[in-house]
This record gives sequence, structure tokens and C-alpha cells, in this order.
Amino acid sequence: MARAYEFNWQKPLPSFMQEGAYFDRFEEDPFVFEPQCFFKVDEFGFFLTWKSEGKEGQVLECSLINSIRSSIPKDPKTSASLEAMGRSESELEGCTLCICSGPDLINLTFTFMVAQSVNVTKQWTEGLRSLIHNFRANNVCPMTCLRKHWMRLSFLTNVNGKIPVRSITRTFASGKTEKGIFQALKDLGLPSGKNDEIDHLVFTFDKFYALTQKICPRIDIEELFKKINGGKSDYLNVDQLVCFLNENQRDPRLNEILFPIYDFKRALQIAEQYEPDEKLKRKGLMSSDGFCRYLMSDENAPVYQDRLELYQDMDHPLAHYFISSSHNTYLTGRQFGGKSSVEIYRQVLLSGCRCVELDCWDGKGEDQEPIITHGKAMCTDILFKDAIQAIKETAFVTSEYPVILSFENHCSKPQQYKLARYCEDIFGDLLLREALEGFPASEMEPGRPLPSPRDLRRKILIKNRRMKPEAEQKELEDFKRHMEAGELSSFPSAEENEGEAFNEVDEAHPELQLGEAFCSSEPSGPEEEESGRKMTQDEVEISEAPYQENGKKVGEANMDVQELINSYHYVAATTNVHPYLSSIVNYAQAVKFLGFEVAEDNNIHHNMSSFNETVGLGLLKTSAIEFVNYNKRQMSRLYPKGGRVDSSNYMPQIFWNAGCQMVALNFQTPDLSMQLNQGKFEYNGSCGYLLKPDFMQRPDRMFDPFSETPVDGVIAAMCSVQVFSGQFLSDKKIGTYVEVDMYGLPTDTIRKEFRTKMVMNNGLNPLYNSEPFEFRKVILPDLAVLRIAVYDDNNKLIGQRILPLDGLQAGYRHISLRNEGNKPLSLPTVFCNIVLKTYVPDGFGAIVDALSDPKRFLSVTEKRVDQMKAMGIEECDIVDVLSDSSKSDKKRKVSQVKASVSPCGSPELRHTSTAGQQPAGSSAATDTALLVHPVSVDDLKQTKTYLKLVKEQQRGLSALKKKHAKEQLVMQRTHSTQVDRIVSQHNKEKGTLEKQLEKAVKKASEKNSSHLKMETDFKLQTVSAEHKEKVNELVSQQCGEWSGLIGGHGAESQALRDQHVLQQCELLKALLASLQQQHRQQLQLIHNQHGKEVRAKQAKSSMESGKAISQDKSIKNKAERERRVRELNSCNTKKFLEERKRLYMKQSEETEQLQKAQREQQDKLEKCIEQLLRSHHSKYHSEGQQDAEREERGKTTGKPQ
Repeated sequence: MARAYEFNWQKPLPSFMQEGAYFDRFEEDPFVFEPQCFFKVDEFGFFLTWKSEGKEGQVLECSLINSIRSSIPKDPKTSASLEAMGRSESELEGCTLCICSGPDLINLTFTFMVAQSVNVTKQWTEGLRSLIHNFRANNVCPMTCLRKHWMRLSFLTNVNGKIPVRSITRTFASGKTEKGIFQALKDLGLPSGKNDEIDHLVFTFDKFYALTQKICPRIDIEELFKKINGGKSDYLNVDQLVCFLNENQRDPRLNEILFPIYDFKRALQIAEQYEPDEKLKRKGLMSSDGFCRYLMSDENAPVYQDRLELYQDMDHPLAHYFISSSHNTYLTGRQFGGKSSVEIYRQVLLSGCRCVELDCWDGKGEDQEPIITHGKAMCTDILFKDAIQAIKETAFVTSEYPVILSFENHCSKPQQYKLARYCEDIFGDLLLREALEGFPASEMEPGRPLPSPRDLRRKILIKNRRMKPEAEQKELEDFKRHMEAGELSSFPSAEENEGEAFNEVDEAHPELQLGEAFCSSEPSGPEEEESGRKMTQDEVEISEAPYQENGKKVGEANMDVQELINSYHYVAATTNVHPYLSSIVNYAQAVKFLGFEVAEDNNIHHNMSSFNETVGLGLLKTSAIEFVNYNKRQMSRLYPKGGRVDSSNYMPQIFWNAGCQMVALNFQTPDLSMQLNQGKFEYNGSCGYLLKPDFMQRPDRMFDPFSETPVDGVIAAMCSVQVFSGQFLSDKKIGTYVEVDMYGLPTDTIRKEFRTKMVMNNGLNPLYNSEPFEFRKVILPDLAVLRIAVYDDNNKLIGQRILPLDGLQAGYRHISLRNEGNKPLSLPTVFCNIVLKTYVPDGFGAIVDALSDPKRFLSVTEKRVDQMKAMGIEECDIVDVLSDSSKSDKKRKVSQVKASVSPCGSPELRHTSTAGQQPAGSSAATDTALLVHPVSVDDLKQTKTYLKLVKEQQRGLSALKKKHAKEQLVMQRTHSTQVDRIVSQHNKEKGTLEKQLEKAVKKASEKNSSHLKMETDFKLQTVSAEHKEKVNELVSQQCGEWSGLIGGHGAESQALRDQHVLQQCELLKALLASLQQQHRQQLQLIHNQHGKEVRAKQAKSSMESGKAISQDKSIKNKAERERRVRELNSCNTKKFLEERKRLYMKQSEETEQLQKAQREQQDKLEKCIEQLLRSHHSKYHSEGQQDAEREERGKTTGKPQ
């Protein structure tokens, strides 16, 4: 159940204040003395009221009271007037308390109350102090504000102690005629004549509330009421109320465990709490009146009320906080010719500021007292010690967290010593004299973080330059030695210590040397700003004009003021620091800025630098991220440029975006910048410290303050504000309109764009009924604030309110307004509907809805399963079957794959078929499986090129064999011829011998014929032996020749075969390389085409979305259209880059896969080639051995083989 938040805004009120007491009352300038006034405080602590005999009742709103002091006026005129009234100074001492109040920090009123005794004064002083600075009471609901106004009317009685009807009519005069108001009073049974009076006992709050409803009926709430119940009845039931609360009044981004939704029980409690009709209450129903009361209650505050408390962690280093800071704190107006004041220090610190500035100069009086003034700018002076005393009195009234005094030190060393001593003597233990244990403030220990605000509670820090530790220690010892010896005048001067040559000390008022015309005729001593005197409007406005003397403007004297303004130049603070002053500076050591890189290298967290706004903007322009990182580590102070002579302010948001801690503003100027500042620091207990977002603290996070895309870890928001009406905006019949702006990061800042229509002549209850003002994309809600401002028909601000977006509540809310000084206006409110959501880019709404409510967005199949279950079919009986659409998709993909592969399976043909096609960007075309297809040696051997080579090699080998056969045949014939010739010769010789034997036998006797026959036989045998020998020699020779021929043929054949194998190997390598190159080119073509298609698709998408924005009729102004286009371009750029990055990564992965596969293919080919070569060599080596054996056998047999 949603929990009810108890907003305890009331502070305990002492009974004696409710009972009241008699005081004498007086004011200054003009002097007013009113004896025996009966003072009391109402039961809620809203008003301090008083009434004296025979006079009208008076009220002072406690929210306007700044401080309660125990003091008496020191103005001689006031003292003389009191003496004349019989009140001596001695009688007033201890019995007087002073009430300081005002609508802002400048226009103050001082009211003095004189009690009968010292004890009564002490009681009331403490009691009133306990009531003021109640930041919770500044945020009460509209119903309480109505009660508060009713109480004011009840206290503002006439001399008869009754409420004049005229007082009531003034409340409603800005929207209704007196006749209508009188009639409403009459209808309620109240006196209704113009001069009538009403007894305050009769004029109850219920009567006043009924009167407001009669005169100012809430038509807007009535319409909302009818919208909720459908206009079918005059009441809401609990179910309708639950629906309204959960759908409209609850931020949908909240966690339902930490922030439970509204249920029946909680809605019933609300109905019972706010419904005035007992009959409806018993029935659990709520009327429109009860609904209106609920919407005007504390439960419907525009911001979470707990944000008003101290809710942030205060244990981080100082550099992790935004610190409320003031510039030229002492001035009450212009910074040229302006008036300085001690009182303004009190007011600024009481407002929650934690860093004030003191421009210190040498005093020129006889006492040589240091002064505070805007040097060389014709401003009045205040004494430094008076400002320090005021700071001590008010430093920790509204906040216990540390105060930083930013010294702009122009003093000589003797007067710097006085500065340090005054700080020590007046502040006492409040001054942080030395660094805390565990947090050294030494350059010898870089990287040590600053202490936290909690560590520094109720401590005052000095921001000033500090000397080097060694030099400071040496000079401090020398100084103390001279002090002990009474020789302070002989303490080394600045020139001796620093080597600087000063011809003269800077003068705070060089204009005094120009003549009397430029001197103020008023004193500038400490008495000028004592608390007992009223600061009149004339005195404040003196800052808006040049000095005057005897009624004559200074501009009419010897020199024109404008010339002085034009010739004015800023004088930097001295770098010559007294060692004693240096010794009390610790965690805010001012140093010259030498660049972000130097600061990062030094890594000294207690060093800080100050930048005027123009330098700060320049650093943001060139080094925004570095500036943010600098501010994570150490502090920076920003201040307005010197050209702002009117004490106007720059826009602080731009520097908060960079994490700058001390964004110093002119608190005396309640402009838009100060409204943002005061509105921002109103939260976290108004303690003056706000914790920066996490990404502005952690060194491991990078943040660009000019980013237009959501920050990592931060969920962007959408905010919509619809303004329905205003209530009690003015007491005049004027035209009004409402302006809604947002300030944050540059991309989140939208101003001067959203405003309602002008409603004329109705300052009471104008109805605007505007269209919702939509801030579509707030990328950094933590830094964004919403500003709602009401202006009249002369564009003059009526009221405004600053609401932090990270604490904003969704729903129909009444927003109470503040004045320009951020003081609460009692009645003025604006009724709005605030819608807060998580930002969802265009086109992702359905996805987000599905994720946030999955059951509502079940898929078709899931719905069908549920429907089958309803019919009694179990889910386990349902088999998952591939749908036809899935099958067709699969078939289509397979066909695409097949189409890209050659039918013959040849890698060469397969590549040719795909390479010649332009890739269509389909999934199959980019399927790298086709390109990474394993290529074997057999596949390569089937290519035309390889087959052609083999065929050519076979032809070459055949030709060689034919040649060899021919050569062998020729040799065989030659050998045969040679053998035949020898045989023929042998036969011839044998025939010749035989013929000779025949002839000899015929001639010789028988005896001789035998002898001849024997002789012939011998010769024949000899010839045969010679013939045989010749034949053997010839055969041997021919065998050698044949062996040589065969050996040569074998070697030649082997060489050719080896050459063929090598050619085949080289060709295989070349073929594989060629195929792989073609695959790579094809993949590149596919990638290029895919990239081209993606870019074309992105361009088309960008054009279509841009066209949609230009044609979107819901966008009603040019600025919003341009912002949407910028947002679209930024979103598209990021999305398109991400798409291209993913595409590049995918393509890189595909390329890597292809390269890996190709390397594997090359490795396999190399192994196959090695195996091929080995098998080739082993085969032909064995063939060679067989040939050798055959030759050997041929030699052995002596015959050619």
C-alpha cells in the first residue's frame, strides 16, 4: 500500500508566545513609537501580531523575518526621539529586541520591541528565533495558505476588534466586482455591507473557504472530476480514485517495492480524510469538494517534501558539492558608485549562502583599520572587523556546514596581520586555524582529498593565497622574533621578501585625489550600518546613480562618471601575503591557474582557482571535459565579469553543468540567475551544499557538459507540463500569462518557448487551459530545473517557482509561487498537470511497452497456447513444428546458396558464377561459408588450367618417347649394319680362302692338297677367331653406346617428369592463390555493396524521419521543430555510427574468417605438394633402379636389351 507522507512543517510554539505579552514598539526613519502593544504569535507560527488600544491590528509574517537581535539603535536621532518619549538608553539596554524583516536581502525593515523586563526579552528573543528560518513552512499546501490568509484577515481587525468587510473584498477584487462579493457574503449569512464589520468568531475558516469556492469556483477541477468518473455521477468511488491515483498522481518510473502503488485501502483513507460530507464518507465516496480539498493538500506537493530535509550524504570531499556562493557580498546595489553594508553579510548568510567575498583594502584613517569596499569604483566603505563580527553572528544560524571567506586581498602586510588577528580574535574556535588530522593541506602530500562538509561543521575557512611552507615558516619565525623584541616596524617589507618593486600601495579610492566632488557627503564609518536603523528605499537606490553632493550630481563636477566607468580596470589581489595570514589558510588555497594538465599533474586538492565568467566560458568552449575532471578533484570559483557595473548576474547553470562548486552571484540583484540559485539551494535542508551527480565525482567517469546524448548510467526523462489555471495571482485586475522554462544542460535548456495565452482583466482565477508543454528529452534530470513564472500584461514578474526535476512529482499539482527574492507569496498558485516518464526514442515505444507489460503484449503463438489451455489441452501435448513461413524462408536461403554454387562443383566455375553477379545484400550473398568452402588438391586438379597443363605435359612426354624410340631405332639399325658388315667381310674372307683352297687342291697333288687343306683350315680358324674378336669388340662397343643412349633417354625423361611435377605444384599454388584473391575481392564487393545499401538505407531513414518532423502538425513552434531535428540528427548519428560499427565488426570478422580459412587451405596444399613430390621421387627412383638392372643384365649377356 502507498504510504502517506507526514509533512511536519510546524515548529513547537512556546505557550507564552500564544498567550501574548505587552511591549512598547518603535521604528526608525520615520520614527514611530507605539506604547503598550499586545504581541502574540498564532498557533501555527505564521504571524507575529500586535494591537494597541484604539488602533488597528497589525501582522508581520514570520516567513519574512530574517533575524532576531538583542540590540538597541545607536542613531543619535532615534536616541533623542526615545528620550523625548521617556525612554532612556539605560532603560532600553537588555530589554529591547530587534526584528529584521523584508521581502528580499536589501529592502529591510527593523522593528524594535521593548519589554517590561530582561527575562521577557530573553524569552521572546529565543522563542522568535526558534520560529524563523522554517523552510518547511515555506512549502505548505494551498489549503494551509488559505487558512493562513484567513488568519491574516482575522488579525487585521479595526479599532473595534472586528474584521472590516473591505479587507475581505480586497482579497477578491482582482477578479470579481464588489457586488458579487457582497452577494456571496450575504448567501453565507455574513454581514455584506461595504462598511460592515464581521466578528472574527463568526468568520470561521469554513465560512472563508466556502466564500472562496463561491467567488472562485474551481471549474478546472470540476472538469477533471467529471473526466475521472465519466460525468455519470456527482461522486467518485474508491476504484475510480485508485485508478486516478495510480495513472495520474504517481510517477510511473518509481519502483513498486520502494514506492508501492495505491490500493483500495489507501484510496479509502484518502476519501475519508478529505471528504467533508459524512454520508458520502461512510459510503466510501468522494465529492468534487472533497476531491478539491485533496488536490490542495500536503499530499499533492509539487516536489517530494523529504527533499526539503537534509537528505544527501554530507561525507564526500568538499569538491563534490555545489556551494551557494556570493560575489561582492558587501554591496547592496551597483558595483560602481554603490553602497557597502555590513547588514548584507548577515542577510546573505541567513539565506543559506556558504561562501562570501571580502574585498580588503588598507584603511586611511588614524586607526589604520582595514576596510571592505569595491576598490577604485567610488563605493562606500565598511570596516573589516564589523563584517567579521556580523559573519560570526550569522554564519551557522541556518546551516551548520562550513563557511568559506573569499578574501580579495589588497592590503599591505601590516594590515594583513590585522585581518588575521581579527579573524582569530572574533571567530575564536569557529576559525579553522590548522588542517584536520588525516587531511593534510600540504603540497608534500598530493592526491589527498579534501575533508567533507560534515568534517568541517561549524568551521570558517579562509580562501587566500598561501606562501610556500618553507618561506612561511621562516618568515613567521622572523615575525614572531620581531614581535617579541617589539620591533614590528623593522619586519621585512614585501620588497625584501618577494623582490617586487611597489612604488606605492594601491588606493581603494583614487577618486578622492580628484577633488571633493567625488567624495560622499555621508559618513562611511561603522555606525552607518548598525542594526538599529531602517534601510530606506532611497538609500538602496543610491546604488543606481552616481554619488551626490549637496543635491548636485557628481557627473556635473570635474569629471563625468561614465568616463570613470569606462576607464575603470580591475585590480588584482596582492601576491605578497603576510606569513601570519598565510598560516590560517588551509583547504582553500588560491593559486594562479596554469592549465588543467598542470593541475592534474600536481594533484593538489586544496589548491583552487577563481575565474571570471568570460574566462570560464572560454575554458568551457575549449576544454569542457577537462574542466569537469578538474572540478572532481579540486574547487573552482566563478564570478561575474567586471563589466557588470549594475551588479547583474550571468547564467549560473552553464557552470553548474561543468561541476563548478562556487558559482558566485550578486545576491543583491534578485534576477533570473539568483532565482535559479535560491531555488536550487532551497533543497537539502537549505544547508548551502548540494551533492553533485555521481558522474561528476568519480574519476573513472567521463562527462561532456555539452553532450546531446544520454549519459552512461543516467536515464533520460520526458516531462510535460499543462497549465490549467491560476489562483489569487494579483490584487489588481490585470492580464496574466504563465511561462514554463527548463534549465539544465544546453540540450535540455528550453526557455521563452512555452507560454499560455494571455487572460485579460482577471488576476484572481484566470483559466489558461493550455496545451501540454512537452520537454521531450531531458538527458540529465539530475541537473535540470523547471521554472514556472507568471507575468502581467506589461511583462512584469508576478511570481515564480524553481522546481528540481529530480524531485518533481507527477500529477495534478498546485504550485505555490515565490517573489523574485524567493520569498513565499501567501496565496498565488498555478494549477498544473505534470507528466513524467522515461524518455523513449521514436520507434521504440512498442518495445518499451512490451517490456513494461509483457502479458499485454504476448505473441500470437503464446496467445494461441493460452487459448488451447483454456480448452483443456496440455502444453506438453503440443509439439514444436517449423512453420510454413520458416520453411519457405529456409528453402529460399538454400536455393540462394545453391544458385551461388557451380553445378560441376569446380571452385573455379563456382567462383565464376558468383563473381559475375552483383551482390543483392541478402543474407545468402554475404554467407561466407560459400567463400570459405574447403578447396582440395583434387578440386584444383579438375580445373581447366591444370588439366590443360597435364595434357600439354603428356604430349611433351609422348613426343620425347617418340624421339627416344626413333634414336634407339637408328642406333639399332646402325649397330645391325656394322655387325652385318663384319659378318659379310668374314664370309668374304672365308669364301676367298675356300676358293684359294679349291684352286690349290686342283693344282696340287693329293699329299699337297691335304697340307693345303690343313693350312686353309688353320687360316679359316684364324679368320674366324679374328672375326669373333671383332664381333665381340663391336658388340661391346654397341652395348656401351646403347646403354648411354638409354641412360640419356631415361635422364631426359626423368628431368621432364620432374619439371612437369614442379610445374603442376606451382600451378596448384597459383590456382589456389588466384581463387583466394578472387574470394577476397568478392567478399570486398559484397561488403562494399552491403555498406552502400546500409548508407542508402540510413539516408532514406534520415530523410523520412526529417520529413515526418517537418510534417508533424503537433509541433507548433520553429524552435521545437529545430530541436527535434537536432535531436533526430544526433540520435541518427549515434545509431548510424553504431550500425556501421557493427557492420564493420561483422565484416572484419568475416574477412578474418576467410583469411584464416585460406591460410588453412594453403597449409593443406603445401602438405599435399610435399607428399606428391615424395611419392613422385620414390616412384621414379625405383624405375631408375630397374633400368639400371636391365642394363647390367644386357652387359652381362653381351646383347642389347
